[in-house]
Amino acid sequence: MASGQQWVLVEMVQAFYEAPAYHLILEGILILWIIRLLFSKTYKLQDRSDLTEKEKEELIEEWQPEPLVPPLSKDHPSLNYDVVTGPPSHKIIVNGKECINFASFNFLGLLDNERVKLKALTSLKKYGVGTCGPRGFYGTFDVHLELEERLAKFMRTEEAIIYSYGFATIASAIPAYSKRGDIIFVDEAACFSIQKGLQASRSFIKYFKHNDMEDLERLLKEQEIEDQKNPRKARVIRRFIVVEGLYINMADICPLPELVKLKYKYKVRIFLEESMSFGVLGEHGRGVTEHFGVNIDDIDLISANLENALASIGGFCCGRSFVIDHQRLSGQGYCFSASLPPMLASAAIEALNIMEEDPGIFSILRNKCRHVHEALQGTAGLKVVGENFAPALHLQLENSTGSRENDLKLLRAIVDYCMERNIALTLARYLDKEERFLPPSSIRVVVTVEQTKEEIENAAKCIREAALNVLKK
Repeated sequence: MASGQQWVLVEMVQAFYEAPAYHLILEGILILWIIRLLFSKTYKLQDRSDLTEKEKEELIEEWQPEPLVPPLSKDHPSLNYDVVTGPPSHKIIVNGKECINFASFNFLGLLDNERVKLKALTSLKKYGVGTCGPRGFYGTFDVHLELEERLAKFMRTEEAIIYSYGFATIASAIPAYSKRGDIIFVDEAACFSIQKGLQASRSFIKYFKHNDMEDLERLLKEQEIEDQKNPRKARVIRRFIVVEGLYINMADICPLPELVKLKYKYKVRIFLEESMSFGVLGEHGRGVTEHFGVNIDDIDLISANLENALASIGGFCCGRSFVIDHQRLSGQGYCFSASLPPMLASAAIEALNIMEEDPGIFSILRNKCRHVHEALQGTAGLKVVGENFAPALHLQLENSTGSRENDLKLLRAIVDYCMERNIALTLARYLDKEERFLPPSSIRVVVTVEQTKEEIENAAKCIREAALNVLKK
């Protein structure tokens, strides 16, 4: 027994001499640290206070909590809004004054259409006002299923799903598919609802310059190189490209054919947000895919709201059945929000009927868009931003004052000048501190099929006069 212990001691000494120097130094530091912890003094917090009860009370009374929100000026535009009475159709009553409407996204003029209103009223009498429940909890009505079937048929996809709130549609769809660890390549001009969807997904976001396919391909190549370094990890990462058809903040179109080429080259999925192009572009109003002649099956998911061309409320997604069905289990806005009121679903169905019966309405709208675009060219101090077929253009200052607040005041003065002369325009509004890439201040000019040639010329003349009067000061 003694000889065995002696042999173990000899081995320990031998191992000590054979150990590398850094190993001995590290062990020595650890031993010294343990000894220090064992013999260091401990200090107890004092249980007493040098303040009297009166002094404590005085301090408590003097204390002021931090404000819940930052202070806001009383003349902030968001606190001083224009009030509409009556339908915001071709003619709109704003602050008690009747104007020609160049502000509402009523592109096809269906908001005050008699057929649409009659269908909604009939549905109201049959179903009541709302649904009081999500789709999975007695919130699915036969009219919802009919609308989904009609939208899928109109868009020539396998299936469609409807949401009760347009903003929540793409904001719910993105996180339903893209999760933590996945990668989303997104245009830096993407609208705020897309940004909220990206945030909710908690995916890794890579922004590319607006409509810059070279910059997007650069990011895709960089990711491809990263994937080659760790192919096992790459196999479980999903990759998406998220773009808008017509960008609401820029009024220009995405280069969809080039995006489809990159999709197949780098094996990514494309999500296309078409709220501004659905019911606008293409021979039959099917949007950007029809405009470019791209096979709709090349797009993994298309989303749009029902609040612009269809003049209703809510939104929809369409695509292959297995893709859409996943949202019925994972789309937050679908699963947890009360479903679309049946009268609004009925109104959307009737609006689709009108679009299918009269496809010439889309060429009329595009002609009106070109007319407005041309009429606004050469306005002193303002530049027209957007494609000549976009139904919502932007007027930006040619020379900024250097202050966003002052720019907005100038543009608001132009809007007020026009409103006094019975032309209703609106400023493009953004959440300044929330936007990932804040667009320049602008006036939004919305085109509808109801606007006459004379009204367009009169509005353009009024805007030119307003710019001269406001910007020369």
